[in-house]
Amino acid sequence: MQCQLCNKHATVHLTEIVNGQKTEKHLCEECAITEGITVKANVPINDLLNNLMAAQKESQQIEDMTCPECDITWRQFRKEGLLGCPHDYAAFEEPLRKLIERTQEGASTHVGRAPKHTGGRHFQRLTLLRLRQELQEAIDQEDYEAAVRLRDEIDKCESD
Repeated sequence: MQCQLCNKHATVHLTEIVNGQKTEKHLCEECAITEGITVKANVPINDLLNNLMAAQKESQQIEDMTCPECDITWRQFRKEGLLGCPHDYAAFEEPLRKLIERTQEGASTHVGRAPKHTGGRHFQRLTLLRLRQELQEAIDQEDYEAAVRLRDEIDKCESD
């Protein structure tokens, strides 16, 4: 297979799936580096095994995490789908954040869903509302640099 940029022999093959769309890149090593794709060639098998074992150990530690208030474990939460008490959010903060980001396509805060028939207007209104609230908070905290940036974002959203 040939590099998509320079037609040399492609040695780097990258497949990305974003929003359900599959994109493939086939690049030579030089073009991959130019594109900002790091190439780590010839990784010793010991390093691969050590990394795999470390990841497995970390995973086991997460599974055994326990809330000090209600004694629910992360493993129980994953099995049942329900947290035991409000303190679980603090006890499982890191794995919960990773889980939310994975299920929300990288977002760690809920952004909701808009009806398809609105054509994005609903989402734009919500974005403007959020930006205006952040602008007011920045002004209240006398963070004028953030306020200017937010004002510009609002202007851009309103002109779109």
